[in-house]
Amino acid sequence: MAGDGHGTRAVVAALLANMGIAVAKFVGFLLTSSASMLAESVHSVADSGNQVLLLVGGKRSQRAATAEHPFGYGRERYFWAFVVAVILFSLGGMFATYEGIQKIRNPHELESVTVAIVILVVAIVLESLSLRTAVVEAVKVKDPQLGWWSFIRRSKQPELPVVLLEDSGALIGLVLALSAVSVAHVTGDAVWDGVGTLCIGLLLVAIAVVLAVEMKGLLIGEAASVADQEKIAAAIEIEPSVARLIHMRTEHIGPDELLVGAKIEMIPGMTVAEAAEAIDHIETSVRRAVPIARIMYLEPDVFRTQVPSDEAEPAHLET
Repeated sequence: MAGDGHGTRAVVAALLANMGIAVAKFVGFLLTSSASMLAESVHSVADSGNQVLLLVGGKRSQRAATAEHPFGYGRERYFWAFVVAVILFSLGGMFATYEGIQKIRNPHELESVTVAIVILVVAIVLESLSLRTAVVEAVKVKDPQLGWWSFIRRSKQPELPVVLLEDSGALIGLVLALSAVSVAHVTGDAVWDGVGTLCIGLLLVAIAVVLAVEMKGLLIGEAASVADQEKIAAAIEIEPSVARLIHMRTEHIGPDELLVGAKIEMIPGMTVAEAAEAIDHIETSVRRAVPIARIMYLEPDVFRTQVPSDEAEPAHLET
């Protein structure tokens, strides 16, 4: 659950930063009538709501398993992260895109530009601190051999990738807004404010699409990492009672919970009682190697050279 704690800290830090930033941006919009400021204000409000949803998902995922949901509620975290992507796309991205197009068609002069620039600079500082917190927490659970894009693509814990993408997008959006307001002021052409708003909207849509794709994969069900699959296979094959690991499947039923199913050929001559005891020992060994492998179904079987059609690929390290 360590990763869960790191994700929660990053979410809380982002929530506090975004609430303060949202208020400052709205004040800036009221003073300047800048479309870029309005787009960034809505962006921060959407981000704040998203972080609340991530916290709700984390809380609800901890509920105990029931007869209706025998594997528990771990995937709630994936569901609420998917909702975050939908909100970011609609409330953040589409609104800013629409507002940007309107301001390009009907530009109007900006007011109190200095106030807007000061607010945006302060927001950049706060957003940078929030992103720094997310990066620090992510480093604690990230494989050093993975790049940041690979971490976002492969992470089974939704909170850190969501916060990293949102904070990165927010920081880029702030820079775009600052550039748009500055250029509009220097050139006297308010169209640049609309252009900046449109760019912010397209940026948010792109981030939302990436998040939606990643969360969809986790909702459908993803296998354990190759490293974890190798550890599980090694823990099974090293047992003296195992003649062969015939077939194995894994699936994340939550960020911190793994379902493992395997067919195992036991050594000849074992009684039913001995096989049952051996399987219990194998389960203990697997959980020692991969603690999140909490639910296991191990089936003794006989290896056949002709593989049944539903097991066309006998390799146990399938993703």
